[in-house]
Amino acid sequence: MPLVDIQNLHVSFPQHEGLVQAVRGMSLAIEPGESVGIVGESGSGKSVTCMAALRLLRQPPSRITADRLILDGVDMLKASRNDLARVRGKVASMVFQDPMSAFDPVFTIGHQIVETIRAHTDASLSTAKEQAVALLDRVRIKSPVSILNSYPHQLSGGMLQRAMIAMALSCRPKILFADEPTTALDVTIQAQILVLIKELQAELGMGLVMVTHDLGVVAETVDRVVVMYGGRVMEEGPVQAIFDDPRHPYTRALLNSIPGRTPGKQRLTEIAGQSPNPVNPPSGCPFHPRCAVALPDCATTAPATRPIGPGRAAACWGLQ
Repeated sequence: MPLVDIQNLHVSFPQHEGLVQAVRGMSLAIEPGESVGIVGESGSGKSVTCMAALRLLRQPPSRITADRLILDGVDMLKASRNDLARVRGKVASMVFQDPMSAFDPVFTIGHQIVETIRAHTDASLSTAKEQAVALLDRVRIKSPVSILNSYPHQLSGGMLQRAMIAMALSCRPKILFADEPTTALDVTIQAQILVLIKELQAELGMGLVMVTHDLGVVAETVDRVVVMYGGRVMEEGPVQAIFDDPRHPYTRALLNSIPGRTPGKQRLTEIAGQSPNPVNPPSGCPFHPRCAVALPDCATTAPATRPIGPGRAAACWGLQ
């Protein structure tokens, strides 16, 4: 049984303008120890997919439906509040995109990590504090005892991100959802955070879902890639196969827009047009208004995701 089993996930939010369709038919399966990257431009549904998987979206206003939404055998759609509390932190944990807003500003870093440990284990207060210090030391924070007594605003972005990772791993989860864990960090700190996440994944044997729009991060971090656009999965497959031979036009456009991908001086390749309006998405394939090789069927009928090779799948009429 996959550690994560998501089938036909739909997430929407009612607004004055209409129903925002953030995720439309997302399917994802992750095995224990596997690392998967979810990529795509802003608004493609990456973060919402992870939030929905952990049931972190308030209902209402959000509307979540799926054929299956299972984490480690727990049906997240039918789980009670107590069941969800047991899953979050112990089975699955999340590193949020902005650690400054994820930490409570009125409590110390140590208080929040200790609280997490005690909520999911029977550790005493003194034992939980010792574990918190060990966690901060494990994520390479200098002077972990003093950081334990610091407030979030007293730490730099890189330190806060490390502290967030420490708190997310405090109960040794089976799977970690990392939502843009290197956003707003300089290149050196980004590299350190990515190395740290991979080391911890190997040490704990946990699954990893890396959400990012940075394809360079994906190339260095994950085994498999899922490309999303307009709330749908466009293509998925092993990371090396996706980079060497992208099959979906959107995947090719993303890769071509990476600066310096081909040698020599040249203009940056852009993707013409704008992202689809989630309130009124285009009919058919969501990418067809911007696709240079769109077929007549692309504008009328959404293509189903189908196998296109070993471990690979894509949703494109041009590949049918």
